Amino acid sequence: MPLPPFQRRYRKRTHRLGPKDQVLRDWRGLDVGPLEKAHANRAVNAETIVKSVLGSLKLEQRRAETEIVKVWKQTIDPAVTEHAQPTGIRKGTLFVSVDSSVWLDEIVRYRRHEILKRLQLAIGREMIQKISFRIG
Repeated sequence: MPLPPFQRRYRKRTHRLGPKDQVLRDWRGLDVGPLEKAHANRAVNAETIVKSVLGSLKLEQRRAETEIVKVWKQTIDPAVTEHAQPTGIRKGTLFVSVDSSVWLDEIVRYRRHEILKRLQLAIGREMIQKISFRIG
């Protein structure tokens, strides 16, 4: 009785060397059998796949960015938060977009150090080391 299609596809086969493969192995002077077996076994652990997918999504970085937005709204003066919003963080530098050059000048001249200190107290010095303000 023939096997159903799904069992035929996953049937384990034993790999035997044919005469041509045996001659090539002897001629080359090395046994590639273990390499062929390792190459043939392509099953990957689910844990490995999940870790790589989660790593590529950068969930930790996104979680940190949303935390920064929450802290920004809670600790910074509402007059500033109306005109400036954090847009991202990279390598310890928080990037903030400001809606006009007037507010950019105000924040950079008079409020930059205060904002940096408040965010460092709330989130941590290792997370935010500098702030870069831009118009945008």
